[in-house]
Amino acid sequence: MDLSTLFFLSSALFFGWTFGANNMSTVFGTAIGTRMLSFKTAAIIASVLILFGAVFSGSGVSDTLQNLGQITTLPAAFITTLSAAVSLFLMAKVGLPVSSTQAIVGSLIGWSLFAHVRVEYEIVGEIVVSWFTSPLLAILIAFILTIVVKGVLKFHPVPMLYRDAYTRLGLVLAGAFCAYTLGANNIGNVMAPFVRVVHLPSLYFTSWFSLSSEQQLFLVGGLAIVVGIFTYSQKVNMTIGRDVLQMSPIEAFIVIMSQGFVLFLFSSVKLHNFLLENSLPTFPLVPISSIGAVVGGLIGVSLTKKGEGLKVKMLFKIMRAWIITPIISAAFCFVALFFMQNVFGQEVF
Repeated sequence: MDLSTLFFLSSALFFGWTFGANNMSTVFGTAIGTRMLSFKTAAIIASVLILFGAVFSGSGVSDTLQNLGQITTLPAAFITTLSAAVSLFLMAKVGLPVSSTQAIVGSLIGWSLFAHVRVEYEIVGEIVVSWFTSPLLAILIAFILTIVVKGVLKFHPVPMLYRDAYTRLGLVLAGAFCAYTLGANNIGNVMAPFVRVVHLPSLYFTSWFSLSSEQQLFLVGGLAIVVGIFTYSQKVNMTIGRDVLQMSPIEAFIVIMSQGFVLFLFSSVKLHNFLLENSLPTFPLVPISSIGAVVGGLIGVSLTKKGEGLKVKMLFKIMRAWIITPIISAAFCFVALFFMQNVFGQEVF
């Protein structure tokens, strides 16, 4: 890989870093907020599983984003990911969890408008619809899980000592599942603009294990996410873990599980193909808002308590950030592309 390619990839590394800072909260924010897991333990588990999910299951969602913004030059890929990263960084700075999907979709639309390329409104429509359906699905799943789990505990009470141990184990397993699906569903946000313009030779480790060019890019993006998790995610963790809804440890487990299920539905290629082969309705392979899913889980849990403890003001503050983020990304991308082309003389389309 030459130096110019490494330079252009730096924006993806910045984007991965901001992603880790912003999205760690969706995996273990509730567990950390209820003090069932330490930040260090949660960060280690999340980092390992996000990497695995990104490298081995991230291709399906990445294909969708590549078709949305058919970028063919390195400078254009650099600007689109940089614009998304800037918007995520600004939101992480004020402690508001927003979606990397919202950021990158805004950037890709900004590039399409600048390059006078037709915006793929069908794909945009699928992604935007998922921003609404994923929280609704999470609300439903969390609501049902809360009723079932609390009903089971009511008729089969577990001593408090054992309950805490089981809940902590459940949080670890649920968080691991959620981290894997998060890596699979969202790594395309970080690296999809580069997949068509950066071609690396495949790495062969054994006769049965190798990494393609795409997987190597996902690995690099995943490592940047890990750095973001360890260096800048604590503030946003507290927003999700404490500032939206006061929860018991069991409710924290339910929120994580509901989000994990939703991420799995929208990122599993095998599930998608199985449903397709059996003529069943499928979930589109699109990057969804993990923040939206976890907020849906929080709302679902609160509904079983008739909304008690739900901090609506903070909820609306987060939702307002969801609207602002893609607008910032699109505007920044459009202006930055102008400078990249007319000041620095780089080809952006």
